[in-house]
Amino acid sequence: MRVRGWRLGPASVAVAALLCLLFGLLYVAMQIRTVFSDQLKQEYAGLVLEAAGRVDSAREQLAVWQRMVDTPASPAASFVPAYDAARADLTQRFASLAALINASPSPAPPIPAISTSRATPEAVAKALASVSDYWRAQRDAASADVRLRIAHVARTLIALAALLFCMLITALGMYAKRNRQLAGQSHEFEHASLHDSLTGLSNRRKLLAALEAAAKTARTAVYEQRLAVLYIDLDGFKQVNDSFGHRVGDEFLAAVSARFRASVRKGDLVARIGGDEFAVLVRSFSGDEELAEIARRLIACVVATDEHMGIGSVRASVGIASYPDDVDDHRRLVAAADAAMYQVKRDGKNGFAFAAQTGREAAF
Repeated sequence: MRVRGWRLGPASVAVAALLCLLFGLLYVAMQIRTVFSDQLKQEYAGLVLEAAGRVDSAREQLAVWQRMVDTPASPAASFVPAYDAARADLTQRFASLAALINASPSPAPPIPAISTSRATPEAVAKALASVSDYWRAQRDAASADVRLRIAHVARTLIALAALLFCMLITALGMYAKRNRQLAGQSHEFEHASLHDSLTGLSNRRKLLAALEAAAKTARTAVYEQRLAVLYIDLDGFKQVNDSFGHRVGDEFLAAVSARFRASVRKGDLVARIGGDEFAVLVRSFSGDEELAEIARRLIACVVATDEHMGIGSVRASVGIASYPDDVDDHRRLVAAADAAMYQVKRDGKNGFAFAAQTGREAAF
């Protein structure tokens, strides 16, 4: 797949997944940092509210002593020391609250300026109410923000996991597709290396491999199994190229190859050795007469192709060699059949002949 000249492959998907992961993790890190900041704000608001609560307790204590001092029936002089101590405690706690608020890491309204040495408990309560309301709202807002950002982080992590899973599946699918394509190309290359490009027949390499495999099967068979190779050379084919051109010559080779393939049995192999030379591997046969009949059919294929194309001069010489009848080594079959074919040519062409026992010494 190409996108404007850029090829999309498993590596590209992996890079895209990595970039998405990095941006996602960066976003998650920023959210977590903000969560920590909001938690600090929430905790600081809690500290302020606790300090405000201690001031309120001191205020209530002062109010109690003030009522006792202001009661006409009570001996006021005896409560003055306790009242002064309560007043001092309130002043100290109020100062601590003011210092805590002033040290807030985020901007916050200062505590209302009142003189605790002269202020009434009601005035202090009013000031504390405004402080408590503000910081309680801050704590609640920070808590809500923490919950919201944690939800964002959770959703982001889920989205990243889903995205990575999808990209992983996509990359695996593309990788599998690429492997199938490479396997198909490998099969095509292997097929091309074992077949003739013009006729589609097997080439010499595949013929020798098939002969080796057939010989191995023959040696391990329960019953004796014989092999044979028929070597075919087209007589007069050079004149076709010279008189009609190579295009007609190629058409003749393709046509006669198709007839050869149709005339032999399904288990036999037809190969083009090169030029105008062919070979047929017969994996099993009953006797020489069966091989002779195959040779006659092959010669008839050449005659029929010649007549169909109106050439009028192409025939065939066929040499036949069998194992273990004519040669005792299957690796000499092709050479023995080739030698028998040349004997046919020397004897006048357009016929067939069997390899003599001297074929045992034929070079491979």
